[in-house]
Amino acid sequence: MSRENRRSRLNCNNSEQANMFKKLQSRNAGFTLVEIMIVVAIIALLAAIAVPGFLRARKRSQASKTLNDLRLIDGAVDQYAIETGRKTGDTVGVTDWTNYLKKNTRLYLTGQDLFGDDYGAQTVDTLPIVPTGAWNTLSDVADTGFWSPYGP
Repeated sequence: MSRENRRSRLNCNNSEQANMFKKLQSRNAGFTLVEIMIVVAIIALLAAIAVPGFLRARKRSQASKTLNDLRLIDGAVDQYAIETGRKTGDTVGVTDWTNYLKKNTRLYLTGQDLFGDDYGAQTVDTLPIVPTGAWNTLSDVADTGFWSPYGP
């Protein structure tokens, strides 16, 4: 075989290899539509599983906050009654019992729960009750046993 034939074969082989390499490179340069759709479906499935859990946890924490507020109100009313000599059955106004709470908290400033329902005036030696709006909103995550002894 002559030298020119060998060169021409080598050049031909090199150009074929270059073309094959370009095809491989361009073929693997991106994702196919099917691959992208599979990824989106997986993300949607994970979101569908996770979001309801997060929403339930949020409502459960709101219920815990409301229950804690009721405990604070109960203690504040008792402390007010002791310091002012009130007896069983006396009414304690919102401004009176809020003075026995931590300053600049939502409960201290408004006398309301997270949903804007008023806790209202309280009675000495009577447990405060969950506001109706909070009860209705949170009843799917907090049953009667959860609210005990502050349930309606």
